Amino acid sequence: MNGKLPKGQHAREDFPRFGLSQFAYRFPREPAAARLRISGDVIEAFEFDAPLADLPRVEQVSDFHCVTTWSRCGLRWGGVRFADFYALCVAPRLAAGAQVNTVVLRGQDGYRTTLPLADLLATDMLLADTLDGQPLSIEHGAPLRLVAPAHYGYKSPKHLSHLEFHQGEPKVRPAAFAFMDHPRARVALEERGRGFPGWLLRHIYRLMIRPTAARFARAMAAYRGGN
Repeated sequence: MNGKLPKGQHAREDFPRFGLSQFAYRFPREPAAARLRISGDVIEAFEFDAPLADLPRVEQVSDFHCVTTWSRCGLRWGGVRFADFYALCVAPRLAAGAQVNTVVLRGQDGYRTTLPLADLLATDMLLADTLDGQPLSIEHGAPLRLVAPAHYGYKSPKHLSHLEFHQGEPKVRPAAFAFMDHPRARVALEERGRGFPGWLLRHIYRLMIRPTAARFARAMAAYRGGN
């Protein structure tokens, strides 16, 4: 746990499967296969069947801050720093002179979001495949996810399957309503969305916690029952 919680957040002891309601019943197509496709306007597309293999592994303890105002503190993630993956696996294949600004991150479940490359190169940005010493569960992003501790949870896509590297700012339809998708979503600045102050959005989002958690729990129960 990192001490005092950020503005507007409250701690909870559990770590529920959570997200946009429309993704409650969407699950990864290949939960055991950590394939990662790399593409964009500055790189020829290619794919890794085991994207973290042979890269330097790290463990880090990070808090997870959901934009709806709940936080789960002291989670122990394992994986590879995004900066190491980029330097060793992506940068050598970029087009000559390419200057990447924005990365589109897509999950097997159809979720997508974007972040500036500069943010992704922070030392605590992790491509994670374990949580508390165990392989990621379906609930928390199996087989691979991004962990972005300085950003709200919607910038940490689960079931990560595709990274697109762009020189400019590509037009990507947000997974949520546009006002709910801040381009950076930094927790310290309470960037919960765009067009409205964070303090206002936190009061709106809090109303979503209970029904959303219940919907995701029902979906997970149905998924387990069918597998």
